[in-house]
Amino acid sequence: MKSLLTSWPLWALLSAGFAALTAIFAKVGVENVNSDFATFIRTIVILLAAGVMIVVTGNWQEPSSVPGRSWLFLMLSGLATGASWMCYFRALKLGDAARVAPIDKLSVVFVAVFALLFLGERLTLPNWLGIIMIAGGAVLVAYRS
Repeated sequence: MKSLLTSWPLWALLSAGFAALTAIFAKVGVENVNSDFATFIRTIVILLAAGVMIVVTGNWQEPSSVPGRSWLFLMLSGLATGASWMCYFRALKLGDAARVAPIDKLSVVFVAVFALLFLGERLTLPNWLGIIMIAGGAVLVAYRS
């Protein structure tokens, strides 16, 4: 059981499942609410949930123990997350969840390209073929004839 809980594929699949629920719940939630305000509510819930998780798991650490470079990149990540959520909720307000979510998942393609350019990560030919199929699939799912 312990090896299952330390398995990145399990956590990635759970992430995907919760992301799918996010789209469905958010689509219903933004129905009669401004999308920016809906993002604000979501952010408060996430902040509270993360705080509870830190307390429950005993993973609090002194903020002064976090290196400056980590602070910078975590803050940039937070800003990017906020921008992503604002755009995502606006897209859900305007479009079908089944079409918005696949376009949002083009982030997988962007991560592969950015990881290559900025982190020097290398993918194999089969990996790149998968990235191309993800891009093509997202476009086909979002396509409206």
